[in-house]
Amino acid sequence: MRLIITIALALGALALPAAAANYPVSGKWGVSTSSEKGKIDCTDKRVIAFNGNQRTDSNGGVPAYRNKSVSGGPTQFRIVDVFSNGQVNNASVRYTLGLIDDDHIVMHGQTGTLKLRRCE
Repeated sequence: MRLIITIALALGALALPAAAANYPVSGKWGVSTSSEKGKIDCTDKRVIAFNGNQRTDSNGGVPAYRNKSVSGGPTQFRIVDVFSNGQVNNASVRYTLGLIDDDHIVMHGQTGTLKLRRCE
């Protein structure tokens, strides 16, 4: 009986969807080319927010992304996100995320480069 329960639990674990990876950063980040230290006021700026395995962008046709994978490190990461909107379902976006310092990151993607600074 224990063997049957063990096998059932193992098969159940295989059936679960893979857990998405968390982003290597968290919080809100505003677009900024400044290299000054410290946080910025992100009012009236494009803001990208990282929260666990979710990413939102205040500018664009996709309101939210879900992280599929993170590889690399410790300061350069290759990231794959998935998203759905009214026109597409489960589309993938690939980009690199670079950690510059505690207040600055950079995203290099298919549509260009975004330099971001931590929001207040």
